Amino acid sequence: MKLAKILGSVGVVSAAALALAACGQSGSSNNQGAKDAKKFPDSTPKKATKQGGTVSVALETDTPFTGIFSDELSTSAIDSSVAAPGEESLFDTDDYYRINNKGAATMKLDRKAKTVTITVKKGVKWSDGKQVNAKDLEYPYEILANKKTQAQRYDSTLESIQGMKEYHEGKAKTISGIEMPDGENGRTIVIHYKQMRPGMYFSGNGYFWESAAPYHYLKNIPFNKLQSCDQIRKKPLYFGPFKLDKLVRGQSVTWVPNKYYWRGKPKLNKVVIQVVNPNSASQAIKNHKFDITGVINSQWDQVKNTKGVNWVAQVPLAYSYVGFKMGKWDAKTGKNVMDKNSKVANKSLRQAIGYAMNIDAVNKRYTQGLSFRVNTLIPSGFGAYHDSSIKGYNYNLKKANQLLDKAGYKKKGKWRVQPNGKPLVLHFATMSGSPNAEAITQNYLQQWHKIGLNVKLTGGRLMEFNSFYDKVQHDSKDIDFFQAGWSLASEPSQGSMYGETSPMNYERFVTPENNKLLAEMDSEKSFNTKYRVKVFHQWQKYMYDEAFVIPTSNSYSINAVNNKITGYSTKPSQNNNGHQLWYQVGYAK
Repeated sequence: MKLAKILGSVGVVSAAALALAACGQSGSSNNQGAKDAKKFPDSTPKKATKQGGTVSVALETDTPFTGIFSDELSTSAIDSSVAAPGEESLFDTDDYYRINNKGAATMKLDRKAKTVTITVKKGVKWSDGKQVNAKDLEYPYEILANKKTQAQRYDSTLESIQGMKEYHEGKAKTISGIEMPDGENGRTIVIHYKQMRPGMYFSGNGYFWESAAPYHYLKNIPFNKLQSCDQIRKKPLYFGPFKLDKLVRGQSVTWVPNKYYWRGKPKLNKVVIQVVNPNSASQAIKNHKFDITGVINSQWDQVKNTKGVNWVAQVPLAYSYVGFKMGKWDAKTGKNVMDKNSKVANKSLRQAIGYAMNIDAVNKRYTQGLSFRVNTLIPSGFGAYHDSSIKGYNYNLKKANQLLDKAGYKKKGKWRVQPNGKPLVLHFATMSGSPNAEAITQNYLQQWHKIGLNVKLTGGRLMEFNSFYDKVQHDSKDIDFFQAGWSLASEPSQGSMYGETSPMNYERFVTPENNKLLAEMDSEKSFNTKYRVKVFHQWQKYMYDEAFVIPTSNSYSINAVNNKITGYSTKPSQNNNGHQLWYQVGYAK
Protein backbone atom coordinates (compact mmCIF):
# COMPACT_ATOMS: atom_id res chain seq x y z
CA MET A 1 0.00 0.00 0.00
CA LYS A 2 1.47 3.38 0.91
CA LEU A 3 4.28 4.45 3.16
CA ALA A 4 2.01 6.06 5.68
CA LYS A 5 -1.36 5.26 6.98
CA ILE A 6 -4.26 7.25 5.60
CA LEU A 7 -6.77 9.46 7.31
CA GLY A 8 -10.26 8.04 7.37
CA SER A 9 -13.53 9.37 8.60
CA VAL A 10 -14.96 7.48 11.57
CA GLY A 11 -16.61 4.31 10.38
CA VAL A 12 -16.17 5.16 6.69
CA VAL A 13 -12.66 4.10 5.76
CA SER A 14 -11.26 2.43 2.67
CA ALA A 15 -8.36 0.07 3.11
CA ALA A 16 -6.44 -2.93 1.89
CA ALA A 17 -8.42 -6.17 1.83
CA LEU A 18 -8.35 -8.95 4.36
CA ALA A 19 -9.66 -12.51 4.17
CA LEU A 20 -12.98 -12.79 5.96
CA ALA A 21 -11.76 -15.81 7.93
CA ALA A 22 -10.27 -13.37 10.43
CA CYS A 23 -13.66 -11.87 11.21
CA GLY A 24 -14.90 -14.52 13.57
CA GLN A 25 -13.05 -12.88 16.44
CA SER A 26 -15.13 -9.73 16.23
CA GLY A 27 -17.34 -10.61 19.16
CA SER A 28 -20.42 -9.42 17.26
CA SER A 29 -20.80 -12.44 15.00
CA ASN A 30 -24.20 -13.31 16.52
CA ASN A 31 -25.66 -10.20 14.91
CA GLN A 32 -27.40 -10.71 11.59
CA GLY A 33 -25.35 -8.14 9.68
CA ALA A 34 -22.10 -9.90 10.56
CA LYS A 35 -23.59 -13.28 9.63
CA ASP A 36 -24.58 -11.86 6.24
CA ALA A 37 -21.16 -10.29 5.61
CA LYS A 38 -19.34 -13.57 6.33
CA LYS A 39 -21.26 -15.32 3.55
CA PHE A 40 -20.20 -12.85 0.87
CA PRO A 41 -17.17 -13.40 -1.39
CA ASP A 42 -14.21 -11.01 -1.75
CA SER A 43 -14.62 -10.84 -5.56
CA THR A 44 -17.31 -10.73 -8.22
CA PRO A 45 -17.87 -13.99 -10.18
CA LYS A 46 -15.30 -14.51 -12.96
CA LYS A 47 -16.81 -14.18 -16.43
CA ALA A 48 -15.64 -13.45 -19.96
CA THR A 49 -15.34 -9.68 -20.34
CA LYS A 50 -16.41 -7.49 -23.23
CA GLN A 51 -14.71 -4.27 -24.29
CA GLY A 52 -16.27 -0.89 -23.51
CA GLY A 53 -18.82 0.62 -21.17
CA THR A 54 -18.85 3.11 -18.30
CA VAL A 55 -18.77 2.20 -14.63
CA SER A 56 -20.09 4.71 -12.09
CA VAL A 57 -18.77 4.62 -8.53
CA ALA A 58 -20.37 6.26 -5.48
CA LEU A 59 -18.00 8.11 -3.15
CA GLU A 60 -19.87 8.40 0.12
CA THR A 61 -18.95 11.58 1.94
CA ASP A 62 -20.83 14.60 3.23
CA THR A 63 -17.97 16.89 2.29
CA PRO A 64 -16.26 17.78 -1.01
CA PHE A 65 -13.02 15.89 -1.69
CA THR A 66 -9.87 18.02 -1.64
CA GLY A 67 -8.48 16.55 -4.86
CA ILE A 68 -4.76 16.37 -4.12
CA PHE A 69 -3.64 14.01 -6.91
CA SER A 70 -0.24 13.18 -5.44
CA ASP A 71 0.63 10.13 -3.41
CA GLU A 72 3.34 12.13 -1.65
CA LEU A 73 1.11 15.04 -0.59
CA SER A 74 -2.31 13.49 -0.07
CA THR A 75 -3.24 12.02 3.32
CA SER A 76 -6.98 11.44 2.88
CA ALA A 77 -8.63 8.09 2.19
CA ILE A 78 -11.27 10.00 0.21
CA ASP A 79 -8.68 11.55 -2.13
CA SER A 80 -7.03 8.16 -2.48
CA SER A 81 -10.33 6.63 -3.60
CA VAL A 82 -10.88 9.43 -6.12
CA ALA A 83 -7.42 8.84 -7.64
CA ALA A 84 -7.64 5.02 -7.70
CA PRO A 85 -8.29 4.40 -11.43
CA GLY A 86 -5.13 6.29 -12.38
CA GLU A 87 -2.86 5.99 -9.39
CA GLU A 88 -1.01 2.70 -9.63
CA SER A 89 1.74 1.64 -7.25
CA LEU A 90 5.12 0.38 -8.45
CA PHE A 91 4.52 -3.02 -6.88
CA ASP A 92 1.98 -5.83 -6.92
CA THR A 93 1.80 -8.25 -3.98
CA ASP A 94 0.62 -11.74 -3.14
CA ASP A 95 -2.38 -12.23 -0.84
CA TYR A 96 -0.12 -11.73 2.20
CA TYR A 97 1.10 -8.34 0.93
CA ARG A 98 4.58 -9.64 0.09
CA ILE A 99 5.98 -7.67 -2.87
CA ASN A 100 6.38 -9.69 -6.06
CA ASN A 101 7.74 -8.82 -9.50
CA LYS A 102 4.38 -8.68 -11.32
CA GLY A 103 3.88 -4.92 -10.94
CA ALA A 104 5.31 -1.94 -12.81
CA ALA A 105 8.67 -2.32 -11.03
CA THR A 106 10.82 -5.02 -9.47
CA MET A 107 12.44 -4.82 -6.04
CA LYS A 108 15.64 -6.59 -4.95
CA LEU A 109 16.89 -6.60 -1.36
CA ASP A 110 20.57 -7.09 -0.46
CA ARG A 111 20.88 -7.39 3.31
CA LYS A 112 24.68 -7.64 3.21
CA ALA A 113 25.17 -4.53 1.06
CA LYS A 114 22.27 -2.81 2.86
CA THR A 115 20.60 -1.83 -0.41
CA VAL A 116 17.21 -2.00 -2.09
CA THR A 117 17.30 -1.90 -5.90
CA ILE A 118 14.13 -0.79 -7.68
CA THR A 119 13.87 -1.11 -11.46
CA VAL A 120 10.84 0.11 -13.39
CA LYS A 121 9.90 -2.05 -16.36
CA LYS A 122 10.43 -0.92 -19.93
CA GLY A 123 7.15 0.29 -21.42
CA VAL A 124 5.75 1.65 -18.16
CA LYS A 125 4.74 5.11 -19.39
CA TRP A 126 3.09 8.22 -18.04
CA SER A 127 -0.21 9.11 -19.67
CA ASP A 128 1.68 11.63 -21.87
CA GLY A 129 3.68 8.75 -23.37
CA LYS A 130 6.98 9.34 -21.57
CA GLN A 131 8.76 6.30 -20.06
CA VAL A 132 8.87 6.31 -16.25
CA ASN A 133 12.57 6.69 -15.41
CA ALA A 134 15.02 6.64 -12.51
CA LYS A 135 14.52 10.33 -11.71
CA ASP A 136 10.76 9.69 -11.43
CA LEU A 137 11.56 7.01 -8.84
CA GLU A 138 13.92 9.31 -6.91
CA TYR A 139 11.89 12.53 -7.07
CA PRO A 140 9.17 11.45 -4.58
CA TYR A 141 11.85 11.30 -1.85
CA GLU A 142 12.69 14.96 -2.55
CA ILE A 143 9.00 15.93 -2.41
CA LEU A 144 8.56 14.08 0.88
CA ALA A 145 11.75 15.32 2.54
CA ASN A 146 11.89 18.95 1.41
CA LYS A 147 10.41 21.00 4.24
CA LYS A 148 8.88 23.47 1.78
CA THR A 149 6.31 20.90 0.60
CA GLN A 150 5.10 20.41 4.20
CA ALA A 151 4.49 16.75 3.36
CA GLN A 152 2.71 15.04 6.25
CA ARG A 153 4.14 11.68 5.24
CA TYR A 154 7.79 12.42 5.99
CA ASP A 155 9.06 10.85 9.22
CA SER A 156 12.02 9.08 10.75
CA THR A 157 11.15 5.84 8.94
CA LEU A 158 12.62 7.34 5.77
CA GLU A 159 15.70 8.50 7.66
CA SER A 160 17.02 4.93 7.47
CA ILE A 161 18.12 6.01 3.98
CA GLN A 162 21.64 7.45 3.95
CA GLY A 163 21.66 11.22 3.48
CA MET A 164 17.88 11.60 3.86
CA LYS A 165 18.07 13.42 7.18
CA GLU A 166 20.74 15.80 5.88
CA TYR A 167 18.59 16.64 2.84
CA HIS A 168 15.51 17.13 5.04
CA GLU A 169 17.40 19.53 7.30
CA GLY A 170 18.71 21.53 4.32
CA LYS A 171 22.32 20.49 4.92
CA ALA A 172 22.58 18.74 1.54
CA LYS A 173 21.20 19.54 -1.92
CA THR A 174 20.76 15.91 -2.90
CA ILE A 175 19.97 12.64 -1.13
CA SER A 176 23.33 10.86 -1.09
CA GLY A 177 21.86 7.43 -0.38
CA ILE A 178 19.81 7.23 -3.59
CA GLU A 179 21.94 6.25 -6.55
CA MET A 180 20.89 6.20 -10.23
CA PRO A 181 23.48 3.80 -11.76
CA ASP A 182 22.29 4.36 -15.35
CA GLY A 183 21.63 8.07 -14.89
CA GLU A 184 18.36 9.97 -14.52
CA ASN A 185 17.02 8.55 -17.77
CA GLY A 186 17.81 4.97 -16.77
CA ARG A 187 15.19 2.81 -15.09
CA THR A 188 16.94 1.84 -11.84
CA ILE A 189 17.60 3.37 -8.44
CA VAL A 190 19.71 1.81 -5.69
CA ILE A 191 18.79 2.95 -2.17
CA HIS A 192 21.54 2.68 0.47
CA TYR A 193 20.40 2.15 4.06
CA LYS A 194 22.01 2.61 7.45
CA GLN A 195 20.17 -0.51 8.57
CA MET A 196 17.97 -3.11 6.87
CA ARG A 197 14.46 -3.72 8.18
CA PRO A 198 12.34 -6.89 8.34
CA GLY A 199 9.26 -5.23 6.86
CA MET A 200 11.05 -4.35 3.61
CA TYR A 201 9.77 -7.45 1.85
CA PHE A 202 6.18 -6.24 2.28
CA SER A 203 4.12 -3.47 0.74
CA GLY A 204 3.42 -0.52 3.02
CA ASN A 205 6.69 -0.92 4.93
CA GLY A 206 7.58 2.79 4.89
CA TYR A 207 11.30 2.38 4.22
CA PHE A 208 11.05 2.93 0.50
CA TRP A 209 8.39 4.76 -1.47
CA GLU A 210 6.02 2.75 -3.65
CA SER A 211 4.98 5.42 -6.13
CA ALA A 212 6.71 7.44 -8.84
CA ALA A 213 6.32 11.18 -9.55
CA PRO A 214 6.64 12.66 -13.08
CA TYR A 215 9.77 14.78 -12.71
CA HIS A 216 9.63 16.14 -16.28
CA TYR A 217 6.12 17.43 -15.57
CA LEU A 218 6.70 18.85 -12.07
CA LYS A 219 10.37 19.93 -12.07
CA ASN A 220 9.74 23.65 -12.75
CA ILE A 221 7.24 24.02 -9.88
CA PRO A 222 8.76 25.28 -6.61
CA PHE A 223 8.32 22.83 -3.74
CA ASN A 224 6.18 25.27 -1.77
CA LYS A 225 3.73 25.56 -4.69
CA LEU A 226 3.43 21.84 -5.48
CA GLN A 227 0.38 21.10 -3.34
CA SER A 228 -1.70 23.86 -4.97
CA CYS A 229 -0.46 23.68 -8.58
CA ASP A 230 -2.69 22.68 -11.52
CA GLN A 231 -0.41 19.74 -12.37
CA ILE A 232 -1.44 18.12 -9.08
CA ARG A 233 -4.92 19.57 -8.53
CA LYS A 234 -6.37 19.56 -12.06
CA LYS A 235 -4.19 17.73 -14.61
CA PRO A 236 -2.22 14.96 -12.88
CA LEU A 237 -0.08 12.45 -14.77
CA TYR A 238 -0.27 8.78 -13.80
CA PHE A 239 1.09 5.58 -15.33
CA GLY A 240 -1.98 3.59 -14.24
CA PRO A 241 -4.73 2.23 -16.51
CA PHE A 242 -6.73 5.46 -16.68
CA LYS A 243 -6.03 9.18 -17.03
CA LEU A 244 -8.06 12.06 -15.65
CA ASP A 245 -10.44 13.41 -18.29
CA LYS A 246 -12.86 15.64 -16.40
CA LEU A 247 -12.91 17.07 -12.89
CA VAL A 248 -15.80 18.81 -11.16
CA ARG A 249 -13.89 20.07 -8.16
CA GLY A 250 -14.80 18.33 -4.95
CA GLN A 251 -17.73 16.52 -6.58
CA SER A 252 -16.82 14.12 -9.39
CA VAL A 253 -14.03 12.78 -11.61
CA THR A 254 -14.16 11.06 -14.98
CA TRP A 255 -11.34 8.71 -15.98
CA VAL A 256 -10.65 7.47 -19.53
CA PRO A 257 -8.07 4.86 -20.68
CA ASN A 258 -4.37 5.72 -20.64
CA LYS A 259 -3.45 4.59 -24.16
CA TYR A 260 0.14 4.01 -23.02
CA TYR A 261 -0.81 1.70 -20.13
CA TRP A 262 1.86 -0.97 -19.77
CA ARG A 263 -0.47 -3.92 -19.08
CA GLY A 264 -2.58 -3.27 -22.18
CA LYS A 265 -5.89 -1.63 -22.89
CA PRO A 266 -8.33 -1.42 -19.94
CA LYS A 267 -11.72 -3.09 -20.50
CA LEU A 268 -13.80 0.02 -19.73
CA ASN A 269 -14.21 3.24 -21.71
CA LYS A 270 -14.85 5.32 -18.59
CA VAL A 271 -14.85 5.26 -14.81
CA VAL A 272 -16.92 8.02 -13.20
CA ILE A 273 -16.57 8.61 -9.43
CA GLN A 274 -19.16 10.87 -7.87
CA VAL A 275 -19.78 12.20 -4.37
CA VAL A 276 -23.01 11.00 -2.78
CA ASN A 277 -24.21 11.99 0.68
CA PRO A 278 -24.13 8.99 3.07
CA ASN A 279 -27.78 9.70 3.95
CA SER A 280 -28.71 8.96 0.32
CA ALA A 281 -26.53 5.86 -0.07
CA SER A 282 -29.26 3.29 0.65
CA GLN A 283 -31.60 4.89 -1.86
CA ALA A 284 -28.79 4.96 -4.44
CA ILE A 285 -28.26 1.19 -3.98
CA LYS A 286 -31.97 0.34 -4.17
CA ASN A 287 -32.40 2.50 -7.29
CA HIS A 288 -29.20 1.16 -8.96
CA LYS A 289 -27.96 4.71 -9.38
CA PHE A 290 -24.31 3.56 -9.37
CA ASP A 291 -22.56 0.40 -10.48
CA ILE A 292 -20.42 0.23 -7.33
CA THR A 293 -21.64 1.60 -3.99
CA GLY A 294 -20.30 1.02 -0.50
CA VAL A 295 -22.93 0.03 2.04
CA ILE A 296 -23.30 2.35 5.01
CA ASN A 297 -23.44 -0.26 7.76
CA SER A 298 -26.33 1.35 9.64
CA GLN A 299 -28.38 1.05 6.42
CA TRP A 300 -27.75 -2.68 5.80
CA ASP A 301 -31.31 -3.73 6.69
CA GLN A 302 -32.68 -1.23 4.17
CA VAL A 303 -30.61 -2.52 1.23
CA LYS A 304 -29.88 -6.21 1.86
CA ASN A 305 -32.77 -7.47 -0.29
CA THR A 306 -31.77 -5.42 -3.35
CA LYS A 307 -31.81 -7.48 -6.55
CA GLY A 308 -29.36 -7.17 -9.45
CA VAL A 309 -26.22 -6.73 -7.34
CA ASN A 310 -23.37 -8.90 -6.12
CA TRP A 311 -22.33 -8.23 -2.52
CA VAL A 312 -18.55 -8.13 -2.12
CA ALA A 313 -17.33 -8.03 1.48
CA GLN A 314 -14.11 -7.64 3.45
CA VAL A 315 -12.76 -6.58 6.82
CA PRO A 316 -10.40 -3.67 6.12
CA LEU A 317 -7.09 -3.18 7.88
CA ALA A 318 -8.50 -0.15 9.66
CA TYR A 319 -9.83 1.17 12.93
CA SER A 320 -11.54 4.14 14.52
CA TYR A 321 -9.94 5.57 17.64
CA VAL A 322 -10.01 8.26 20.30
CA GLY A 323 -6.78 10.27 20.47
CA PHE A 324 -5.64 12.61 23.26
CA LYS A 325 -3.73 15.82 22.52
CA MET A 326 -0.55 15.49 24.58
CA GLY A 327 1.49 18.30 23.04
CA LYS A 328 2.39 20.06 19.82
CA TRP A 329 4.26 19.56 16.55
CA ASP A 330 7.50 21.58 16.44
CA ALA A 331 8.09 22.38 12.75
CA LYS A 332 11.58 23.77 13.43
CA THR A 333 12.93 20.56 14.93
CA GLY A 334 10.59 18.26 12.99
CA LYS A 335 9.51 16.57 16.21
CA ASN A 336 6.47 16.06 18.38
CA VAL A 337 6.87 17.71 21.79
CA MET A 338 4.92 16.64 24.87
CA ASP A 339 3.31 19.23 27.13
CA LYS A 340 3.22 18.14 30.77
CA ASN A 341 0.45 20.72 31.35
CA SER A 342 -1.88 19.19 28.75
CA LYS A 343 -5.39 18.83 30.21
CA VAL A 344 -5.27 15.12 29.34
CA ALA A 345 -1.72 14.49 30.62
CA ASN A 346 -3.08 12.31 33.46
CA LYS A 347 -3.21 8.64 32.43
CA SER A 348 -6.13 7.85 34.77
CA LEU A 349 -8.26 10.53 33.10
CA ARG A 350 -7.59 9.04 29.66
CA GLN A 351 -8.34 5.52 30.86
CA ALA A 352 -11.58 6.65 32.52
CA ILE A 353 -12.75 8.26 29.28
CA GLY A 354 -12.12 4.91 27.54
CA TYR A 355 -13.96 2.82 30.13
CA ALA A 356 -16.99 5.15 29.99
CA MET A 357 -17.58 4.49 26.29
CA ASN A 358 -20.35 1.93 25.63
CA ILE A 359 -18.88 0.88 22.27
CA ASP A 360 -20.51 -2.57 22.03
CA ALA A 361 -23.98 -1.13 22.66
CA VAL A 362 -23.42 1.60 20.04
CA ASN A 363 -22.24 -0.90 17.43
CA LYS A 364 -25.18 -3.22 18.07
CA ARG A 365 -27.74 -0.45 17.83
CA TYR A 366 -26.37 1.58 14.94
CA THR A 367 -24.45 -0.78 12.62
CA GLN A 368 -26.54 -3.99 12.38
CA GLY A 369 -23.59 -5.79 13.96
CA LEU A 370 -21.33 -4.84 11.05
CA SER A 371 -19.01 -2.84 13.32
CA PHE A 372 -17.22 -4.39 16.27
CA ARG A 373 -15.05 -3.20 19.15
CA VAL A 374 -11.28 -3.59 18.72
CA ASN A 375 -8.96 -4.04 21.67
CA THR A 376 -5.54 -3.04 20.41
CA LEU A 377 -3.89 -0.80 17.81
CA ILE A 378 -2.81 -3.84 15.77
CA PRO A 379 -5.90 -5.36 14.10
CA SER A 380 -6.39 -9.13 14.10
CA GLY A 381 -5.79 -9.08 10.33
CA PHE A 382 -2.08 -8.87 11.11
CA GLY A 383 -2.21 -12.42 12.47
CA ALA A 384 0.39 -13.26 15.12
CA TYR A 385 1.35 -9.58 15.51
CA HIS A 386 -2.07 -8.92 17.07
CA ASP A 387 -2.17 -9.54 20.83
CA SER A 388 -5.57 -11.11 21.55
CA SER A 389 -4.87 -11.28 25.29
CA ILE A 390 -5.44 -7.53 25.66
CA LYS A 391 -9.03 -6.94 26.72
CA GLY A 392 -9.18 -3.27 25.77
CA TYR A 393 -11.43 -0.60 27.25
CA ASN A 394 -14.65 -2.52 27.68
CA TYR A 395 -17.58 -0.58 29.16
CA ASN A 396 -17.10 -0.17 32.93
CA LEU A 397 -18.51 2.98 34.57
CA LYS A 398 -17.56 1.79 38.06
CA LYS A 399 -13.91 1.43 37.07
CA ALA A 400 -13.99 4.84 35.32
CA ASN A 401 -15.28 6.53 38.49
CA GLN A 402 -12.73 4.74 40.68
CA LEU A 403 -9.85 5.84 38.43
CA LEU A 404 -10.96 9.48 38.58
CA ASP A 405 -11.53 9.38 42.36
CA LYS A 406 -8.11 7.87 43.00
CA ALA A 407 -6.39 10.39 40.70
CA GLY A 408 -7.91 13.32 42.62
CA TYR A 409 -10.58 14.45 40.12
CA LYS A 410 -13.12 15.24 42.84
CA LYS A 411 -16.73 16.20 42.19
CA LYS A 412 -17.76 19.79 42.90
CA GLY A 413 -21.46 19.80 42.24
CA LYS A 414 -22.28 18.14 38.91
CA TRP A 415 -18.75 18.20 37.47
CA ARG A 416 -15.36 16.96 38.53
CA VAL A 417 -12.49 19.43 39.01
CA GLN A 418 -8.79 18.98 38.33
CA PRO A 419 -6.60 17.56 41.14
CA ASN A 420 -5.44 21.17 41.80
CA GLY A 421 -9.07 22.20 42.40
CA LYS A 422 -9.47 24.21 39.17
CA PRO A 423 -12.50 23.60 36.91
CA LEU A 424 -12.10 20.99 34.17
CA VAL A 425 -13.73 21.48 30.77
CA LEU A 426 -12.67 19.11 28.00
CA HIS A 427 -13.27 19.79 24.31
CA PHE A 428 -13.93 16.78 22.09
CA ALA A 429 -13.72 16.94 18.29
CA THR A 430 -15.38 14.48 15.94
CA MET A 431 -16.58 14.38 12.35
CA SER A 432 -19.91 14.39 10.64
CA GLY A 433 -20.13 11.91 7.79
CA SER A 434 -22.34 8.99 8.70
CA PRO A 435 -26.12 9.23 9.18
CA ASN A 436 -25.86 8.29 12.86
CA ALA A 437 -22.78 10.36 13.72
CA GLU A 438 -24.77 12.94 15.70
CA ALA A 439 -26.70 10.35 17.74
CA ILE A 440 -23.55 8.35 18.52
CA THR A 441 -21.64 11.49 19.57
CA GLN A 442 -24.44 12.64 21.86
CA ASN A 443 -24.45 9.18 23.42
CA TYR A 444 -20.72 9.40 24.23
CA LEU A 445 -21.09 12.91 25.65
CA GLN A 446 -23.81 11.56 27.97
CA GLN A 447 -21.52 8.69 29.01
CA TRP A 448 -18.74 11.08 29.96
CA HIS A 449 -21.20 13.34 31.76
CA LYS A 450 -22.30 10.29 33.81
CA ILE A 451 -18.81 10.07 35.35
CA GLY A 452 -18.78 13.80 36.08
CA LEU A 453 -16.61 14.97 33.17
CA ASN A 454 -17.68 18.26 31.61
CA VAL A 455 -17.03 17.35 27.96
CA LYS A 456 -18.17 19.74 25.23
CA LEU A 457 -17.98 19.47 21.46
CA THR A 458 -15.28 21.57 19.80
CA GLY A 459 -17.14 24.43 18.13
CA GLY A 460 -20.41 23.12 19.57
CA ARG A 461 -21.07 20.68 16.70
CA LEU A 462 -19.73 17.85 14.56
CA MET A 463 -17.09 18.95 12.09
CA GLU A 464 -16.74 18.55 8.35
CA PHE A 465 -13.88 16.16 7.36
CA ASN A 466 -11.43 18.72 5.95
CA SER A 467 -11.98 21.27 8.74
CA PHE A 468 -11.59 18.53 11.35
CA TYR A 469 -8.21 17.36 10.05
CA ASP A 470 -7.03 20.93 9.56
CA LYS A 471 -7.62 21.58 13.27
CA VAL A 472 -6.16 18.23 14.37
CA GLN A 473 -3.03 18.59 12.23
CA HIS A 474 -2.41 22.13 13.44
CA ASP A 475 -2.92 21.27 17.13
CA SER A 476 -5.89 23.60 17.64
CA LYS A 477 -6.26 24.85 21.23
CA ASP A 478 -9.96 23.94 20.91
CA ILE A 479 -9.22 20.19 20.95
CA ASP A 480 -8.32 18.17 24.04
CA PHE A 481 -9.25 14.83 22.53
CA PHE A 482 -10.79 13.65 19.28
CA GLN A 483 -12.23 10.70 17.40
CA ALA A 484 -10.90 9.73 13.97
CA GLY A 485 -9.97 6.73 11.84
CA TRP A 486 -6.93 5.13 10.22
CA SER A 487 -6.87 3.11 7.03
CA LEU A 488 -3.70 1.07 7.46
CA ALA A 489 -0.80 0.09 5.29
CA SER A 490 -0.38 -3.65 4.92
CA GLU A 491 2.91 -3.91 6.87
CA PRO A 492 2.36 -3.41 10.61
CA SER A 493 5.30 -1.07 11.40
CA GLN A 494 4.05 1.81 13.55
CA GLY A 495 6.74 4.51 13.24
CA SER A 496 4.93 6.49 10.55
CA MET A 497 1.90 6.95 12.80
CA TYR A 498 3.27 7.06 16.32
CA GLY A 499 6.93 8.03 15.99
CA GLU A 500 8.60 11.09 17.54
CA THR A 501 9.35 12.61 14.12
CA SER A 502 6.04 11.71 12.48
CA PRO A 503 3.71 14.66 11.74
CA MET A 504 0.92 12.06 11.64
CA ASN A 505 1.39 11.31 15.34
CA TYR A 506 -1.53 13.66 16.01
CA GLU A 507 -1.56 12.89 19.73
CA ARG A 508 2.02 14.32 19.90
CA PHE A 509 3.01 11.79 22.56
CA VAL A 510 6.70 10.98 22.87
CA THR A 511 8.30 8.74 25.48
CA PRO A 512 11.65 6.94 25.63
CA GLU A 513 9.81 3.61 25.97
CA ASN A 514 7.68 4.22 22.87
CA ASN A 515 10.76 5.27 20.88
CA LYS A 516 12.59 2.14 22.01
CA LEU A 517 9.76 -0.25 21.11
CA LEU A 518 9.14 1.38 17.72
CA ALA A 519 12.83 1.08 16.86
CA GLU A 520 13.01 -2.50 18.10
CA MET A 521 10.05 -3.76 16.04
CA ASP A 522 11.99 -2.78 12.89
CA SER A 523 15.49 -3.70 14.08
CA GLU A 524 17.91 -6.22 12.60
CA LYS A 525 16.95 -8.61 15.41
CA SER A 526 13.35 -8.45 14.22
CA PHE A 527 14.23 -10.30 11.01
CA ASN A 528 13.49 -13.15 13.44
CA THR A 529 9.68 -13.18 13.22
CA LYS A 530 9.23 -14.70 16.69
CA TYR A 531 11.22 -11.87 18.25
CA ARG A 532 9.36 -9.25 16.20
CA VAL A 533 5.98 -10.64 17.30
CA LYS A 534 7.13 -10.41 20.94
CA VAL A 535 8.06 -6.71 20.50
CA PHE A 536 4.70 -5.95 18.85
CA HIS A 537 2.91 -7.54 21.82
CA GLN A 538 4.98 -5.45 24.25
CA TRP A 539 4.13 -2.28 22.32
CA GLN A 540 0.40 -3.06 22.29
CA LYS A 541 0.41 -3.64 26.07
CA TYR A 542 2.33 -0.40 26.60
CA MET A 543 -0.07 1.61 24.41
CA TYR A 544 -3.09 0.01 26.06
CA ASP A 545 -1.80 0.96 29.50
CA GLU A 546 -0.80 4.53 28.59
CA ALA A 547 -4.05 5.15 26.64
CA PHE A 548 -2.61 7.94 24.49
CA VAL A 549 -4.77 6.43 21.76
CA ILE A 550 -7.76 4.18 22.46
CA PRO A 551 -8.91 2.04 19.51
CA THR A 552 -12.68 1.79 19.35
CA SER A 553 -14.10 -0.09 16.34
CA ASN A 554 -13.51 -1.70 13.00
CA SER A 555 -16.24 -2.64 10.52
CA TYR A 556 -17.12 -5.12 7.87
CA SER A 557 -17.11 -3.36 4.53
CA ILE A 558 -19.76 -4.45 2.01
CA ASN A 559 -19.97 -3.17 -1.56
CA ALA A 560 -23.02 -3.43 -3.80
CA VAL A 561 -21.66 -4.21 -7.29
CA ASN A 562 -23.81 -4.32 -10.43
CA ASN A 563 -24.14 -8.04 -11.23
CA LYS A 564 -23.21 -7.39 -14.87
CA ILE A 565 -19.69 -6.39 -13.75
CA THR A 566 -16.78 -8.82 -13.53
CA GLY A 567 -13.15 -8.42 -12.45
CA TYR A 568 -13.91 -6.50 -9.25
CA SER A 569 -12.02 -7.87 -6.23
CA THR A 570 -10.77 -6.88 -2.78
CA LYS A 571 -8.09 -9.62 -2.60
CA PRO A 572 -4.60 -8.16 -1.96
CA SER A 573 -3.16 -9.93 -5.02
CA GLN A 574 -5.89 -8.36 -7.18
CA ASN A 575 -5.32 -4.91 -5.70
CA ASN A 576 -2.54 -2.40 -6.05
CA ASN A 577 -1.77 0.37 -3.59
CA GLY A 578 -4.79 -0.83 -1.64
CA HIS A 579 -7.06 -0.23 -4.62
CA GLN A 580 -8.89 -2.28 -7.17
CA LEU A 581 -6.82 -3.09 -10.27
CA TRP A 582 -9.10 -1.13 -12.55
CA TYR A 583 -7.70 -2.39 -15.86
CA GLN A 584 -9.38 -5.79 -15.32
CA VAL A 585 -12.84 -4.49 -14.35
CA GLY A 586 -15.42 -4.72 -17.12
CA TYR A 587 -18.86 -5.85 -18.18
CA ALA A 588 -19.53 -9.55 -18.68
CA LYS A 589 -20.19 -10.69 -22.24
